[in-house]
Amino acid sequence: MDPRIEKINVAAQYVRSRISSFEPYVGIVLGSGLGALADHIENQIVVPYSEIPGFPVSTAIGHKGNFIFGTLGGKNVVAMQGRFHYYEGYTMEQVTLPIRVMNVLGIKYLFVSNAAGGVNFDYHVGDLMVIKDHINTLPNPLIGPNMAEFGTRFPDMTRPYDLSLIDLAFETASKLGISLRKGVYFAGPGPSYETPSEYKFYRTIGADAVGMSTTGEVIVARHCNIPVFGVSVITNEAHDDYAADYVNDGQDVVVAADQASVKMTKLFESIINQL
Repeated sequence: MDPRIEKINVAAQYVRSRISSFEPYVGIVLGSGLGALADHIENQIVVPYSEIPGFPVSTAIGHKGNFIFGTLGGKNVVAMQGRFHYYEGYTMEQVTLPIRVMNVLGIKYLFVSNAAGGVNFDYHVGDLMVIKDHINTLPNPLIGPNMAEFGTRFPDMTRPYDLSLIDLAFETASKLGISLRKGVYFAGPGPSYETPSEYKFYRTIGADAVGMSTTGEVIVARHCNIPVFGVSVITNEAHDDYAADYVNDGQDVVVAADQASVKMTKLFESIINQL
Protein backbone atom coordinates (compact mmCIF):
# COMPACT_ATOMS: atom_id res chain seq x y z
CA MET A 1 0.00 0.00 0.00
CA ASP A 2 1.07 3.58 -0.71
CA PRO A 3 2.59 4.77 2.61
CA ARG A 4 0.73 8.08 2.27
CA ILE A 5 -2.61 6.28 2.11
CA GLU A 6 -1.60 4.00 4.98
CA LYS A 7 -0.85 7.09 7.11
CA ILE A 8 -4.28 8.58 6.23
CA ASN A 9 -6.09 5.34 7.05
CA VAL A 10 -4.23 4.83 10.36
CA ALA A 11 -5.12 8.37 11.45
CA ALA A 12 -8.75 7.96 10.37
CA GLN A 13 -8.99 4.59 12.15
CA TYR A 14 -7.74 6.15 15.38
CA VAL A 15 -10.20 9.03 15.13
CA ARG A 16 -13.06 6.59 14.49
CA SER A 17 -12.08 4.74 17.65
CA ARG A 18 -12.65 8.00 19.53
CA ILE A 19 -15.95 9.06 17.92
CA SER A 20 -17.64 5.65 17.69
CA SER A 21 -20.49 5.72 15.15
CA PHE A 22 -20.50 9.52 14.72
CA GLU A 23 -20.41 10.48 11.02
CA PRO A 24 -19.49 14.10 10.17
CA TYR A 25 -21.44 15.69 7.31
CA VAL A 26 -19.50 18.96 7.10
CA GLY A 27 -15.82 19.62 7.72
CA ILE A 28 -14.76 23.08 8.91
CA VAL A 29 -11.25 24.56 8.97
CA LEU A 30 -10.86 27.43 11.42
CA GLY A 31 -8.08 29.95 10.79
CA SER A 32 -6.09 32.24 13.06
CA GLY A 33 -8.24 33.65 15.85
CA LEU A 34 -11.37 31.96 14.47
CA GLY A 35 -11.41 28.92 16.75
CA ALA A 36 -14.26 30.44 18.80
CA LEU A 37 -16.75 28.95 16.34
CA ALA A 38 -15.93 25.60 17.91
CA ASP A 39 -17.51 26.84 21.17
CA HIS A 40 -20.89 26.77 19.41
CA ILE A 41 -20.59 23.10 18.49
CA GLU A 42 -22.87 21.01 20.69
CA ASN A 43 -22.31 17.51 22.14
CA GLN A 44 -18.58 17.86 21.60
CA ILE A 45 -16.04 15.09 21.23
CA VAL A 46 -12.55 16.63 21.34
CA VAL A 47 -9.64 14.79 19.73
CA PRO A 48 -6.30 16.63 20.11
CA TYR A 49 -4.02 16.45 17.08
CA SER A 50 -1.18 15.43 19.39
CA GLU A 51 -2.96 12.11 20.05
CA ILE A 52 -3.58 11.18 16.40
CA PRO A 53 -0.91 8.92 14.84
CA GLY A 54 1.11 10.71 12.18
CA PHE A 55 -0.47 14.13 12.77
CA PRO A 56 1.62 17.29 12.99
CA VAL A 57 1.14 19.69 15.90
CA SER A 58 -0.15 23.21 15.25
CA THR A 59 2.33 25.88 16.39
CA ALA A 60 0.76 29.05 14.93
CA ILE A 61 -0.65 31.86 17.10
CA GLY A 62 -4.40 31.41 17.66
CA HIS A 63 -4.50 27.70 16.69
CA LYS A 64 -5.43 25.35 19.55
CA GLY A 65 -4.84 22.06 17.74
CA ASN A 66 -7.99 19.93 18.09
CA PHE A 67 -10.55 18.11 16.03
CA ILE A 68 -13.97 19.04 17.45
CA PHE A 69 -16.81 16.65 16.57
CA GLY A 70 -20.44 17.51 17.33
CA THR A 71 -23.48 19.28 15.93
CA LEU A 72 -23.74 22.78 14.44
CA GLY A 73 -26.78 24.10 12.66
CA GLY A 74 -28.48 20.78 13.29
CA LYS A 75 -25.85 18.84 11.30
CA ASN A 76 -22.97 16.60 12.32
CA VAL A 77 -19.70 18.45 11.84
CA VAL A 78 -15.99 18.12 12.45
CA ALA A 79 -14.08 21.35 12.98
CA MET A 80 -10.34 21.82 12.85
CA GLN A 81 -9.64 24.15 15.77
CA GLY A 82 -6.41 25.29 14.19
CA ARG A 83 -4.70 24.24 10.98
CA PHE A 84 -1.17 23.47 9.81
CA HIS A 85 0.91 25.77 7.64
CA TYR A 86 3.75 25.33 5.18
CA TYR A 87 5.68 28.06 7.03
CA GLU A 88 5.74 25.91 10.17
CA GLY A 89 8.12 23.62 8.30
CA TYR A 90 5.54 21.00 7.35
CA THR A 91 5.25 19.54 3.88
CA MET A 92 2.06 20.20 1.94
CA GLU A 93 1.25 16.51 2.39
CA GLN A 94 1.28 17.08 6.17
CA VAL A 95 -0.60 20.38 5.88
CA THR A 96 -3.45 18.69 4.00
CA LEU A 97 -3.47 15.37 5.88
CA PRO A 98 -6.53 16.40 7.98
CA ILE A 99 -8.57 17.03 4.80
CA ARG A 100 -7.79 13.52 3.57
CA VAL A 101 -8.75 12.11 6.98
CA MET A 102 -12.03 14.06 7.00
CA ASN A 103 -12.76 12.70 3.54
CA VAL A 104 -12.25 9.13 4.77
CA LEU A 105 -14.55 9.92 7.72
CA GLY A 106 -17.26 10.85 5.21
CA ILE A 107 -17.63 14.64 5.02
CA LYS A 108 -19.78 15.88 2.12
CA TYR A 109 -18.80 19.58 2.30
CA LEU A 110 -15.74 21.53 3.41
CA PHE A 111 -15.94 25.04 4.88
CA VAL A 112 -12.61 26.89 5.14
CA SER A 113 -11.77 30.16 6.84
CA ASN A 114 -8.71 32.30 7.31
CA ALA A 115 -7.47 35.62 8.63
CA ALA A 116 -6.27 37.72 5.71
CA GLY A 117 -4.92 41.13 4.80
CA GLY A 118 -7.22 43.19 2.60
CA VAL A 119 -5.23 44.39 -0.42
CA ASN A 120 -8.43 45.67 -2.01
CA PHE A 121 -8.64 49.36 -1.03
CA ASP A 122 -12.39 48.99 -0.35
CA TYR A 123 -11.83 46.35 2.34
CA HIS A 124 -11.65 47.20 6.03
CA VAL A 125 -10.79 45.36 9.25
CA GLY A 126 -13.68 43.09 10.24
CA ASP A 127 -15.07 42.56 6.73
CA LEU A 128 -15.99 39.03 5.66
CA MET A 129 -14.90 38.13 2.14
CA VAL A 130 -16.49 35.11 0.48
CA ILE A 131 -13.72 33.52 -1.58
CA LYS A 132 -14.75 33.20 -5.23
CA ASP A 133 -11.33 32.09 -6.51
CA HIS A 134 -7.70 31.96 -5.44
CA ILE A 135 -4.13 32.49 -6.61
CA ASN A 136 -1.84 29.85 -5.16
CA THR A 137 1.94 30.28 -4.82
CA LEU A 138 2.39 27.53 -2.24
CA PRO A 139 3.61 24.11 -3.45
CA ASN A 140 0.75 22.09 -4.90
CA PRO A 141 -0.13 19.25 -2.47
CA LEU A 142 -0.90 16.92 -5.40
CA ILE A 143 2.69 16.90 -6.63
CA GLY A 144 4.00 13.32 -6.64
CA PRO A 145 2.34 10.02 -7.55
CA ASN A 146 -1.43 10.45 -7.78
CA MET A 147 -3.53 8.84 -5.05
CA ALA A 148 -6.15 7.49 -7.44
CA GLU A 149 -8.23 6.22 -4.52
CA PHE A 150 -9.08 9.88 -3.82
CA GLY A 151 -9.28 11.48 -7.24
CA THR A 152 -8.06 12.01 -10.78
CA ARG A 153 -4.50 12.94 -11.74
CA PHE A 154 -5.55 16.35 -13.09
CA PRO A 155 -8.51 17.70 -11.06
CA ASP A 156 -10.46 20.58 -12.58
CA MET A 157 -10.10 23.90 -10.71
CA THR A 158 -12.45 26.00 -12.85
CA ARG A 159 -14.75 26.41 -9.86
CA PRO A 160 -12.68 25.66 -6.73
CA TYR A 161 -15.32 27.34 -4.54
CA ASP A 162 -18.83 25.99 -5.05
CA LEU A 163 -21.10 28.47 -6.83
CA SER A 164 -24.30 27.20 -5.20
CA LEU A 165 -22.76 27.58 -1.73
CA ILE A 166 -21.65 31.12 -2.59
CA ASP A 167 -25.18 32.00 -3.70
CA LEU A 168 -26.61 30.44 -0.54
CA ALA A 169 -24.14 32.45 1.57
CA PHE A 170 -25.28 35.77 0.12
CA GLU A 171 -28.97 34.86 0.49
CA THR A 172 -28.34 33.81 4.09
CA ALA A 173 -26.24 36.87 4.93
CA SER A 174 -28.98 39.15 3.62
CA LYS A 175 -31.50 37.56 5.97
CA LEU A 176 -29.06 37.83 8.89
CA GLY A 177 -28.17 41.44 8.16
CA ILE A 178 -24.52 40.55 7.56
CA SER A 179 -22.58 42.41 4.87
CA LEU A 180 -20.32 40.28 2.68
CA ARG A 181 -17.57 40.97 0.19
CA LYS A 182 -16.68 38.57 -2.61
CA GLY A 183 -13.16 38.33 -3.92
CA VAL A 184 -9.95 36.49 -4.79
CA TYR A 185 -7.63 35.10 -2.11
CA PHE A 186 -3.87 35.06 -2.67
CA ALA A 187 -1.83 32.46 -0.74
CA GLY A 188 1.88 32.98 -0.16
CA PRO A 189 4.30 30.85 1.85
CA GLY A 190 5.00 33.28 4.73
CA PRO A 191 5.84 33.53 7.57
CA SER A 192 7.08 37.07 7.01
CA TYR A 193 4.36 39.56 6.19
CA GLU A 194 4.46 40.94 2.69
CA THR A 195 6.24 44.16 1.73
CA PRO A 196 4.22 47.16 0.53
CA SER A 197 5.43 46.52 -3.02
CA GLU A 198 4.31 42.89 -2.81
CA TYR A 199 0.86 44.01 -1.62
CA LYS A 200 0.70 46.34 -4.62
CA PHE A 201 1.75 43.51 -6.94
CA TYR A 202 -0.86 41.11 -5.58
CA ARG A 203 -3.57 43.74 -6.00
CA THR A 204 -2.40 44.39 -9.55
CA ILE A 205 -2.69 40.72 -10.54
CA GLY A 206 -6.23 40.47 -9.19
CA ALA A 207 -6.05 39.57 -5.50
CA ASP A 208 -8.43 41.11 -2.96
CA ALA A 209 -7.02 39.47 0.17
CA VAL A 210 -3.72 37.84 1.01
CA GLY A 211 -2.77 35.11 3.49
CA MET A 212 -0.58 32.07 4.14
CA SER A 213 -2.97 29.10 4.08
CA THR A 214 -6.18 27.57 2.70
CA THR A 215 -5.38 26.93 -0.97
CA GLY A 216 -3.68 23.57 -0.38
CA GLU A 217 -6.65 22.35 1.64
CA VAL A 218 -9.02 23.48 -1.11
CA ILE A 219 -6.99 21.76 -3.83
CA VAL A 220 -7.05 18.48 -1.89
CA ALA A 221 -10.78 18.80 -1.22
CA ARG A 222 -11.45 19.34 -4.91
CA HIS A 223 -9.22 16.36 -5.71
CA CYS A 224 -11.65 14.40 -3.51
CA ASN A 225 -14.61 16.06 -5.30
CA ILE A 226 -15.78 17.73 -2.07
CA PRO A 227 -17.64 21.06 -2.59
CA VAL A 228 -15.86 23.94 -0.83
CA PHE A 229 -17.06 27.20 0.71
CA GLY A 230 -14.50 29.71 1.92
CA VAL A 231 -14.40 32.96 3.89
CA SER A 232 -11.53 35.33 4.61
CA VAL A 233 -11.85 37.56 7.65
CA ILE A 234 -10.08 40.83 6.87
CA THR A 235 -7.84 41.47 9.86
CA ASN A 236 -5.61 44.23 8.52
CA GLU A 237 -5.61 46.63 5.59
CA ALA A 238 -2.71 45.39 3.48
CA HIS A 239 -2.01 48.52 1.47
CA ASP A 240 1.20 50.10 0.21
CA ASP A 241 0.84 53.60 1.69
CA TYR A 242 1.55 52.97 5.38
CA ALA A 243 2.47 55.61 7.92
CA ALA A 244 6.17 55.70 8.77
CA ASP A 245 5.62 54.00 12.15
CA TYR A 246 3.15 51.27 11.02
CA VAL A 247 4.00 47.65 11.95
CA ASN A 248 2.14 44.44 11.02
CA ASP A 249 1.61 42.44 14.22
CA GLY A 250 0.47 38.81 14.44
CA GLN A 251 -1.33 39.29 17.76
CA ASP A 252 -3.35 42.19 16.33
CA VAL A 253 -4.47 39.86 13.53
CA VAL A 254 -5.74 37.30 16.05
CA VAL A 255 -7.62 39.99 18.00
CA ALA A 256 -9.28 41.34 14.85
CA ALA A 257 -10.25 37.84 13.74
CA ASP A 258 -11.73 37.06 17.14
CA GLN A 259 -13.92 40.16 16.95
CA ALA A 260 -15.22 39.20 13.51
CA SER A 261 -15.72 35.53 14.37
CA VAL A 262 -19.20 36.18 15.77
CA LYS A 263 -20.46 37.14 12.31
CA MET A 264 -18.67 34.25 10.66
CA THR A 265 -20.08 31.78 13.18
CA LYS A 266 -23.65 32.96 12.52
CA LEU A 267 -23.11 32.70 8.78
CA PHE A 268 -21.55 29.22 8.86
CA GLU A 269 -24.15 27.86 11.27
CA SER A 270 -27.06 29.15 9.19
CA ILE A 271 -25.66 27.87 5.89
CA ILE A 272 -24.92 24.45 7.36
CA ASN A 273 -28.46 24.29 8.72
CA GLN A 274 -29.75 24.57 5.12
CA LEU A 275 -27.55 21.85 3.61
